[in-house]
Amino acid sequence: MSGNQRDARPPVATHAAPNPDTATRRSTRRRPTVTPCIWDDGTVGVPPDAAYVRRFWTALIGSTAVAELLRLVTAARKNTSLPCPIRLPQLAAEGLVSLEPGRIHVRATIPPLGPGQTRRLSPALRAEHCEALTLLLPDPSNRSRDGSQE
Repeated sequence: MSGNQRDARPPVATHAAPNPDTATRRSTRRRPTVTPCIWDDGTVGVPPDAAYVRRFWTALIGSTAVAELLRLVTAARKNTSLPCPIRLPQLAAEGLVSLEPGRIHVRATIPPLGPGQTRRLSPALRAEHCEALTLLLPDPSNRSRDGSQE
């Protein structure tokens, strides 16, 4: 038998494009582009580039979702478009973005984790979060009625 096993098969065109009706993986499909807007509802929070966001929000929702959140914030500030984030439903469920038909609003500041979200952290990270929160946000009991420090 001459040649190798590859020679036994009929030739295949390697330059041929797949059939347009062929199912493709989700990761290979072109995602629609979106242009997010800043959502400033007055909620107390931290800047998106703060270490708090990377430490605690990443522990809660994962690095991919946080990276997409930061890209949305940057795009909203620059008024540019980007591919629709894959983790958009998760960001909306956590209250980090607001979805309207044809629009995505992203928070100007990232809110601290709420009690229900904090309970989803490990005990060690929960204790670290409690410490970080006291340093990050001013204690409302130290404020007078007009909002000034006493």
